[in-house]
Amino acid sequence: MKVLIIGSGAREHALAWAIRRSPSVSAVFVAPGNAGTALVATTVAIKADDVAGLVEFAKREEIDLTVVGPEGPLMLGVVDRFRAAGLSIYGPTAAAARLEGSKAFSKDFMHRHGIPTAEFAVFDDAAAAKAYARKLGAPVVVKADGLAAGKGVVVATSLDEAEHAIDDMLVGGRFGASGSRVVVEECLEGEEVSVHAMCAGLECVLLPSSQDHKRAYDGDCGPNTGGMGAIAPVPWISDMDLEHVRKGVMVPVLKGMQKEGAPFTGTLYAGLMWTADGPKVLEFNVRFGDPETEALIPLLSGDVATLLLDAAKGSIPKRIETHEGSCAAIVIAAKGYPNEPETGVPVEGLSEITGDNVTVFHGGTRIEGNKTLSTGGRILAVSAWGSDLAHALEAAYAAVGRVRIAGSFFRGDIGRRHTGADRERTKR
Repeated sequence: MKVLIIGSGAREHALAWAIRRSPSVSAVFVAPGNAGTALVATTVAIKADDVAGLVEFAKREEIDLTVVGPEGPLMLGVVDRFRAAGLSIYGPTAAAARLEGSKAFSKDFMHRHGIPTAEFAVFDDAAAAKAYARKLGAPVVVKADGLAAGKGVVVATSLDEAEHAIDDMLVGGRFGASGSRVVVEECLEGEEVSVHAMCAGLECVLLPSSQDHKRAYDGDCGPNTGGMGAIAPVPWISDMDLEHVRKGVMVPVLKGMQKEGAPFTGTLYAGLMWTADGPKVLEFNVRFGDPETEALIPLLSGDVATLLLDAAKGSIPKRIETHEGSCAAIVIAAKGYPNEPETGVPVEGLSEITGDNVTVFHGGTRIEGNKTLSTGGRILAVSAWGSDLAHALEAAYAAVGRVRIAGSFFRGDIGRRHTGADRERTKR
């Protein structure tokens, strides 16, 4: 079959890399793609938010399956438009995508359907939001209601910080319309875990657990980012734990969406805080996570394209076949990320990375002449797999050490607390 992937980041490169290896696939296209996707697929010069252009291309090229990477096109209704044109596409409709597109909708939905989450309230008035934050007490979490590229969440350690975040969003308009409402919620204590489920209607199957590292710097310090690295699976998460998440979180979501007239097909990603009282939902995403995908995809052992096509048509397997062992993905970010990342910096050393247990997924890159240049904040995700997490991390960091991008940085502690090892943050 012929497959189209929408998006331009490391997640889309990972999906293209896996799908291109599927025996059922004859051609892969990525729109708009990057320097990395061009190595495994045909680049299509159509932006991810050009829904009409994407539909026209898929019809003209007789695409058998389209896979949506980022959340933006989903909110714009790309799935609705493709389905209306009779095209197979993997992802949720715009109505179902509200689970990610509006944190207020998502939190109210969880409250309606008894899905465990933090105590919260929604505000468009700064004074009322501040009063509620004082009621909860610090630490407290302030979230922009809409999409903010993973940067719209502030975990405030003091009330002053919380009030500044509220003013920043509601008064200062930092996130534009996305921040015109805020969710203020209690700060849960525990360990964060990401769980992805492939869903169709009332059926779902879970992928291995994973763990993102959101803060920019070692020791979970610095500003929130789109993600600085991920591991999969999380060593202490058992099959029983995952079944608890499936029954207590994923199934109630699917039943609730069905009941509310927006049945869910695609990837439902639950960001969880594993508390002393069990897992509670921090947020939902409605697509594969980034950088979690870069740690999950290398663990899948079956025909990924057929798996996604079947799911798009409503057929979900009982289980997903995976390789033994662990995978780690380390993000290399540009100087200035996540606020004002430098771009146009040469990316060197990629040809020096060898081995059948390591690969580099491009996030923000482009080709200019015979050079690869950076285009965004998260430039690369270096993924490696091994018999256990320690071996995967060893291989990933060895490969990271061969990459040369002036001013870039990466976290040196991804997954380390699960191996008993530690490392200082590395600057370049």
